Amino acid sequence: MAGPVYGAGVDRTHPATNPGPAARRNRPQWLVVALVALVTAVVTLAGTVLVARLHARSPLDRSDRAVVADALPRLEFLRRAIDGGAAQRMQELFPEGYFFLHVLYGLSWLEVGDRDPGRHDEALREARRALDALDSAAGRAPFSPTLDPPYGVFHAGWSGWLRGGVVRLAGGPAAAPFDAERLAADVDTLARAFDNQLTATGSPFLSAYPGQAWPVDSTVGIATVRLADHLAGTDAYDGLLARWRTAADARRDPATGLLAHRVDPDTGFPVEGARATSQTMALRFLREVYPQDATRDWARFRDLFASTTFWAPGVREHPRGTDLPGDVDSGPLILGMSASASVVALGDAVLFGDRRTAAALSGLAETTGFAVESGGQRRYLGGLLPVGDAFLVWSLTADGWIVPVTETTAPEGGPGPWWRLPWLVGLLAAVPPWWLLLVMTLKPILVKGKRFPVS
Repeated sequence: MAGPVYGAGVDRTHPATNPGPAARRNRPQWLVVALVALVTAVVTLAGTVLVARLHARSPLDRSDRAVVADALPRLEFLRRAIDGGAAQRMQELFPEGYFFLHVLYGLSWLEVGDRDPGRHDEALREARRALDALDSAAGRAPFSPTLDPPYGVFHAGWSGWLRGGVVRLAGGPAAAPFDAERLAADVDTLARAFDNQLTATGSPFLSAYPGQAWPVDSTVGIATVRLADHLAGTDAYDGLLARWRTAADARRDPATGLLAHRVDPDTGFPVEGARATSQTMALRFLREVYPQDATRDWARFRDLFASTTFWAPGVREHPRGTDLPGDVDSGPLILGMSASASVVALGDAVLFGDRRTAAALSGLAETTGFAVESGGQRRYLGGLLPVGDAFLVWSLTADGWIVPVTETTAPEGGPGPWWRLPWLVGLLAAVPPWWLLLVMTLKPILVKGKRFPVS
């Protein structure tokens, strides 16, 4: 039996089944409409996201729960990046890339554990994992064991601060006896190195590498000494802290009144003036030891190093009026601004209670970082520089370990909300024309498709 003939009985001359040459000629026009509609949708979505990120709330305007929720996908990205060898890759790009990626990952987890008791055990586990990396051969590789303290003040200060954070989150020395004993021994060695240097040369600044000293590294070290005292409930190092402060004040950068970027390793006197890359980090740790002095320095730093570009409220690497190229410390400079210093300054602004600066730097970071979140991970710049993500999450989770945030309030200042105006004007110039083009491409089709009554 013959089967059915598909299409039999169909009138292929009817317009409904055979659109004909005229309709086929209209297909390119619909493709143009579809393309314009797609571009319009993408531009509109991008503009909406950009506006939202321009107004991103700073940690000062978020609850602990919101800060933790924001940090977790960032930390998940860093965890996977570290497991994939990112620390070794960062070491090839930066002198302390391996060290910084691990230590900032651990410190940020401690901040999360402090804000969310439900993450307490996970935070301790990840922080101790970071400590193991710092104590490893790879973690010590860039540093010299012949320095005092061994491996230099950079390694001793940062690893001691992280270990002190573990003891703090665990609940004190009795709750983490192994870490507390190790911290006490390491801090005793570090304190003796400071004492020896002060006695022999009068300098408060220890070397991070043979023949090289940066004050910022010693600020981390002296903060670690103070943290050990704080955790033990003693004042064993008060005398050392007073001597250190006097010697450091005598060796400030005369041009800015701030700590110098680099000093003579023997005398401690400046050989390079204040710079944002080191100053932003030094201020975070000085605040934990000398909060009033640090608050004064933050206000001065903010005035001297604020961006001169109205629509980009970042941090200049050099003081206003000084325009020099970037180097290995600062990275490439854009309009004189350092991306790394601007990110670290966000954490400073949070700690000093500087709401205007914190809001502006939060908005700038979210707007220019091209963040993408997927699969429970949030990464910036496509995840190309995980150490940059680590600095950002450290700033976004910033909290005082010795001095609560409520105890320091910076003088009024910083960028106002008007820095967003050029960005918004740019969006107004970019988005509406695409909608106008879409309407213009649709109009002939809509008009042609109308049915008019026959008179």
